[in-house]
Amino acid sequence: GSVKTQNQDVLIRLSGKYASVEELRNLVLSTTKDGAQIRLADVADVQDSQKETEKLARIDRKGAIAIQIIKQSDANAVEVSNGVKAIITKLEQEYAANKLQVKIVNDSSVFTLQSADAVIHDLILAVVLVAFVMLFFLHSLRNALIVMVSIPASLIATFIGISLFGFTLNLMSLLGLSLVVGILVDDAIVVLENIQRHMEMGKNKVRAASDATREIGFTVVSITLVIVVVFFPIAISSGLVSNILRQFCVVVIIATLLSLVASFTIVPLLFSRYGKLEHIEGKNAFGRFILWFEKQLHKFTLWITNILQWSLSHKRRTIIAVVILFAASLWLPIAGFIGSEFFPKSDKGEFLVQIELPKDAPLEQANFYTQRAEAFLSKQPEITQLITTVGQSSGEMGGTQATAYKAEINVKLVERSERNNVSSDIFATKMSRALAKELVGAKVKTVPISILGTAENSPIQLIVMGSDLDSVIRYAEGAQKVLNGIAGATETKLSVEKGTPEINVQVDRDKMSAVGLTLQTVGATMQTAFAGNTDGKYRKGEYEYDINIQYQDFNRKDIDDVRNLIFINSMGAQIKLSQFATITEGSGPSQLERMNKSTSVTVKAQSIGRPTGTIVAEFQQKLKDMQEDGTLKAPVGVSYTWGGDQENQADGFGTLGIALLASIILVYLIMVALYDSFVYPLVVMFSLPLALIGAFLALALTNNSIGIFTILGFIMLMGLVAKNAIILVDFTNHMKAEGKSTIEALVLANHARLRPILM
Repeated sequence: GSVKTQNQDVLIRLSGKYASVEELRNLVLSTTKDGAQIRLADVADVQDSQKETEKLARIDRKGAIAIQIIKQSDANAVEVSNGVKAIITKLEQEYAANKLQVKIVNDSSVFTLQSADAVIHDLILAVVLVAFVMLFFLHSLRNALIVMVSIPASLIATFIGISLFGFTLNLMSLLGLSLVVGILVDDAIVVLENIQRHMEMGKNKVRAASDATREIGFTVVSITLVIVVVFFPIAISSGLVSNILRQFCVVVIIATLLSLVASFTIVPLLFSRYGKLEHIEGKNAFGRFILWFEKQLHKFTLWITNILQWSLSHKRRTIIAVVILFAASLWLPIAGFIGSEFFPKSDKGEFLVQIELPKDAPLEQANFYTQRAEAFLSKQPEITQLITTVGQSSGEMGGTQATAYKAEINVKLVERSERNNVSSDIFATKMSRALAKELVGAKVKTVPISILGTAENSPIQLIVMGSDLDSVIRYAEGAQKVLNGIAGATETKLSVEKGTPEINVQVDRDKMSAVGLTLQTVGATMQTAFAGNTDGKYRKGEYEYDINIQYQDFNRKDIDDVRNLIFINSMGAQIKLSQFATITEGSGPSQLERMNKSTSVTVKAQSIGRPTGTIVAEFQQKLKDMQEDGTLKAPVGVSYTWGGDQENQADGFGTLGIALLASIILVYLIMVALYDSFVYPLVVMFSLPLALIGAFLALALTNNSIGIFTILGFIMLMGLVAKNAIILVDFTNHMKAEGKSTIEALVLANHARLRPILM
């Protein structure tokens, strides 16, 4: 309040906070009938000490204070990292007299920058390789340079689109730029080839450039739009896959459209000024090499043309052979030669070692086991850094007492080439088995860290749901045993496990009321005694500290201390907890989970050596078989659904499948406009599924699986196949218009248009 007079208004402040520990000790709690004062120091030990240690941190086996900084979901990791580094530099300068040193031991932006740098190098290499290929095919440095101008013109202009859409130069946008390099020169090559054909008819450069561009204009627009429309459906779709691939698709679309503009403007303009027909005579080394290359290319063209002529002469055999090859390629994923996974595994050279002791183990014991693990890992030459936290594990909400029995070590490895090309997940599995022998009595598991971050959300997840926790856990444990028997599944666990020791207090409400106590009083007293009460504060200088009121360690050692806890009722009588409650020892779940308002338990596992989708498919089949024969029958009210990569696959592959279907329809409509016919486009459309023959064969031979990037490759392949088919069919129609038969037109088109297709 305040004291008011005519001249002033003075505030009144009641100061009740403690200024010193001695003042707290002398706090009067009660006064006896004879006038004696009972102070806090008479019944309690009051010390200025430290909170109980709840977790520990070490860097390379040396004690440390670890600070973890997590960016917001919409923030840029690289910008956040740079900002943090600037603040650290400023702090070290300000506290130089105190010799403050802050070491960054883990920075996720480093891998991002390394990946982006690698993609930039690939982009430069792609441009160089395309330049060499252009030189060999076009026979002239002059003509190659005219075509190559379209690459920087399109790429640099693409940055304007990237800026307008608010994108950044990240892994996906840079990947789009590097993959589109080969496509950028397609339109320019087709235009240049046609200009040279017109010059061979005797036209001058300007007339040839004008006529050739006008003649082939609609075809070039069509083959460009084919590439655009195969990526457009993904760019406008929604969901996780679209969020990952949108920048890639938009960058490809922008760059491809700009290459079309360059092929209609820059290329004809430059050729009309500086271009000329080249006739290689072989007078120098370069000329001789080009003549040799032309000879080999001519042989290859004749070989392909002969295959085409044989196929046209033996249509039935050709169709039967193609159908068999197509069916065989589709059989490869069905037979298990090609697996499936949502996101391909990447090697960041990093993994986590998670150590779990029995639930009643104290922090000191967890620390002892962790030190043994650190000593073992530090002897491995492949390991460069250990970041240890004891009392906390990834996926937990924090370093509370409930996780005192857990510890985690972040392990960083040398470059893959320095560890005999062994991937980090295989090396982690070896370390897990070795540590399991070293740390007897503890559960040891390793968790790989992928490009998306810590794989704590295991790729294999079976979510079991029901109304009763016991029946849900029972079925989940049975499913876990099944999963343990599947090759490739490792580090299996349940998200909710029984076995956490607990002291259960069952209060008899009638007895409690009879002795004059309430449940609120009992709960508050027990919490103060065993967990502590920190409502009071103690200020010292500019800092404020908690005043923790709690039983001494000696009085909270075992179940008898709980039984003997004394309460004071309203009449001043002392009542023991055991007089109105039953206190027993037992165990309970480590945590409770719900999904769609139902009790749930998740069966989790990592995958190694086999694609996640293949493991899940086998797991699904075994659960189905065991359900049918009654070996593992789900109790009434218990059901399950899939999470992890399987859920992402179902959503992502469905989105990409719809996008692929939309792309095919759009490609067909473009060709309808090009050919002014609903029949001719079907010739091209029938060639699209046949492209999968080579794609599936390549995946099987290289032991790769189908994922979102593989399907993205399929979609790009559809565009490239359609583009090449359009060029061939369009030239065939021109030959037929000149009076050639269909077979002659096909052979001539194949012979004339194979060169730009190969380029």
